[in-house]
This record gives sequence, structure tokens and C-alpha cells, in this order.
Amino acid sequence: MQNRHYKSMMKTAIQRVRSATTKDQGQAALLNAVSVLDSLAAKRIIHRNTAANQKSKLTKFVNKLQ
Repeated sequence: MQNRHYKSMMKTAIQRVRSATTKDQGQAALLNAVSVLDSLAAKRIIHRNTAANQKSKLTKFVNKLQ
């Protein structure tokens, strides 16, 4: 219940990366998402491996954009 705000913030950041249509938009959104994921992992709201997996998936997605 207390972490609902943080998890919502994480989901929004991930959605912004996934909805990017150009590589520039994706990279800008990715920087924000990585920052959010790292801060949540540091606060132990999500596991650090979960954060690493999400960052990896999002980076692969952005690299495929043109």
C-alpha cells in the first residue's frame, strides 16, 4: 500500500519508453526510466535483479528503434 505511488511511477516510466516512436524519444525516456528503476532498487521497493532485467529489456527495445 505504501509503495503504490512508486510502483505507479515505475510503470509510467516504462510505458513512456515503450510508446516511443523514434530513437531520440526512446533514449530520453530510457534515461528517466533507468533513474527511476535504480532509485526504487536502492530503496528496496523492487529487487535489484528485477531492476536490472527491466533496464536490459528497455535498452534492447530502444536499440531496435530507428
